[in-house]
Amino acid sequence: MRQTRTVLLGLLALVLVLQAGCGFRLRGSLEIPADYNPMLIQAPPGSAVERAMRDLLAGSQVALTSNPSEARLTLRILSERRSERVAAVDLNGKTLAYELHYLVDFEVIGPGGEPKAHRQTLDLTRTFDNPDVEVLGKRLEQAMIYEDFAVEAADRILMRLRAVLR
Repeated sequence: MRQTRTVLLGLLALVLVLQAGCGFRLRGSLEIPADYNPMLIQAPPGSAVERAMRDLLAGSQVALTSNPSEARLTLRILSERRSERVAAVDLNGKTLAYELHYLVDFEVIGPGGEPKAHRQTLDLTRTFDNPDVEVLGKRLEQAMIYEDFAVEAADRILMRLRAVLR
């Protein structure tokens, strides 16, 4: 029993050492230099990405403003588009799967009006199965996928901001 415990503790220590050596670490919060605080988010009315962005920034050190003259950094969400196309059909021509796309165009403007991140487009894609059963829940599932897309888009925009502002 004692030998087994010693071996397990040794393996655990080895795993921890290997993990520390591989460079893995938690991402942490978004770090924006003080020069760029507060930040303004401009988006079309009802923007899901703007809502997700505000939720992601709620617990961070990033101050948000609604006054453009106070903003030291402006994130412009230029457009959000949803689309779908047929990805698979059966022998009878019935759709078996759709490919859902969520496109987000954005740019980041610095304090003097200079671009910090030129206009970029995120294209998020997911396959959505369409079996004959469970027809009632498909629209709800599709809406949930698009909500997940908005959160993923906000997270990717924040990662790009993190890289640009370092």
